[in-house]
Amino acid sequence: MRCAVVGGGAWGTALSDLLARAGHDVTIWAREPDVVEHINTTHANPRFLAGVTLDHAVRASSDLCGAVRDAELVVHAAPSHVLREVMRAAVPGISGNSIQAIATKGIEPESLVLMGDVVMQELPGHSVVAISGPSFALEVARRQPTAVVAASTDPAASATVQRAFSTRTFRVYTTDDVRGVELAGAVKNVMAVATGIAEGLGLGLNPRAALITRGLAETTRLGIALGARPETFAGLAGLGDLVLTCTGALSRNRSVGVEVGKGRALEEILAGTETVAEGVRNARSTVALASRAGVNMPIAEAVCRVLFESQPPGEAIAGLMQRELRAERDE
Repeated sequence: MRCAVVGGGAWGTALSDLLARAGHDVTIWAREPDVVEHINTTHANPRFLAGVTLDHAVRASSDLCGAVRDAELVVHAAPSHVLREVMRAAVPGISGNSIQAIATKGIEPESLVLMGDVVMQELPGHSVVAISGPSFALEVARRQPTAVVAASTDPAASATVQRAFSTRTFRVYTTDDVRGVELAGAVKNVMAVATGIAEGLGLGLNPRAALITRGLAETTRLGIALGARPETFAGLAGLGDLVLTCTGALSRNRSVGVEVGKGRALEEILAGTETVAEGVRNARSTVALASRAGVNMPIAEAVCRVLFESQPPGEAIAGLMQRELRAERDE
């Protein structure tokens, strides 16, 4: 297939390499000139995916419309806060029958819509497939065995994406629960910040397990309220990605939480990295979406208070522990 990947960060780069190694014709668009130059001349992206040699068939371009032109599959991997802006710029070059795959996870702050909704609003009439699951970019690029899910209401489109990405080390399942897959992928980043904060406070494995489990309960409640299926949150996009992001050393969201728990200022932490911690960006959006849906999400609310309202992390943990007693399922 002729494929275009929009976004030259770690995840976009890893997916470009994956598609090229699967035999597809791949062009990746990157905003950063040095990323384009390195991919084309040294077959590497040291800025965002250091230590990985990319397939020599991956081509990089700084011309967005040129990169997506005539592509049968367009993979969107730009950060959530700029996805709509990048989509609007790409629309003139996108062909009418192409499939749009969403590899970005998040909730748009202003509209509180998921990333697939952003693409459908900017590019109506196209088949949209959300890709999510436990998948660190570096491990995918190093061809570690990985399993994800492709979600779409168009079974032919999800099957096409499944075939396009599947290799000996990258297995793709399909589902039609787009909302559940996208919501799980967005909210797990907020929960990873929470578990990182607990780790930064020096707390042990008991609180980590509690935060992961209750975080999954919160996410599932929100998903059901928004029309998702509960079993999705027990799958790859739900529990699988949540566990990985909350415990893995490569998790940016967990790492930010660790530093916050140690007492560092959020602005200082974010200023020291080029990579995006979507959990920070999506914490407020998650709480706003839950409020609109009438869903209680105490962990997400606590993350917001710590990140944006200067609540001491230890006080936030204590507040969660001292909430009114209730049945495990009584929410």
